[in-house]
Amino acid sequence: MNNKLKGNFMLLLTAIIWGTSFIATKSGVESMGPFAFNSIRSFIGGLTLLPIILLFKRYGRLDDKGEKKSDLIVGGVLCGLALFFAGAFQQLGIVYTTVGKAGFITAMYVVLVPVIQVLFGKKVKIQIWVCVIMALVGFCLLCMPEFGQIGIGDLLIFAAAIFFAVHILVIDYYVDRVDSIKLSCIQFFSCGAIAILGIILDQTFGVEPLRVNGVVSCALPLLYSGVLSCGVAYTLQVVAQKKTNSILASLILSLESVFAVISGMLIFGERMVAREMIGCIIIFAAVISAQFFSDEKNI
Repeated sequence: MNNKLKGNFMLLLTAIIWGTSFIATKSGVESMGPFAFNSIRSFIGGLTLLPIILLFKRYGRLDDKGEKKSDLIVGGVLCGLALFFAGAFQQLGIVYTTVGKAGFITAMYVVLVPVIQVLFGKKVKIQIWVCVIMALVGFCLLCMPEFGQIGIGDLLIFAAAIFFAVHILVIDYYVDRVDSIKLSCIQFFSCGAIAILGIILDQTFGVEPLRVNGVVSCALPLLYSGVLSCGVAYTLQVVAQKKTNSILASLILSLESVFAVISGMLIFGERMVAREMIGCIIIFAAVISAQFFSDEKNI
């Protein structure tokens, strides 16, 4: 198996893990609350990356030459903050919507990135604006049974997609300055620490306190989301993208939303009506098209 084929296989495995992790998220959040789940899985993700960092350092695979410690810390904390809000909105929203819909709405972060860039004075190609409009049309079909009527869960997931787009832009700023795996490790620990405040806030409003038996009962979703989704999948992505081109990598990773739908159907028996399926297809087409019309530095 040549390097490109290995890279593509690793990216496909990453998409499968991320797509099926919506199942773990929905199961965990419904059992122990979104902030507690977000905090614990983030700490697990950070801990998972520590031995990977040591292994990469031993074999000289870390890309940290010329790295400034201040950039690594500030970048990691800012990424963690964006990831906290993205995760919080996603985990709150998934309680009120289906896994399949959550997967496709989350995927809209790809076309939301250029919209946010416009706010900072960056020019965007006309083709990308067409993709943005397509994605919004698909979103309306997927989430609005009647015009103007939208479920709270879908709206919260859309807010999560916005913060995932912000997260991408923060990473884009720091990734050439520091090692990406070390940056990710710090972001997970930062996200977990911030989410602890959410747990405390929950309890001030009468939410049942976090207990050890509650964590134990959610062990499988937490480990799947923390170890596989945060630690293993991210490392696979970093390694794989060095073996294949970025557009092909983005296309394969976009299949995450498809695997979310499939896992929701298999595990929870979720189904979509024709209007929702058409919405998914339009969103997927918009996300795929955006990959072709974008380039490395100028969307």
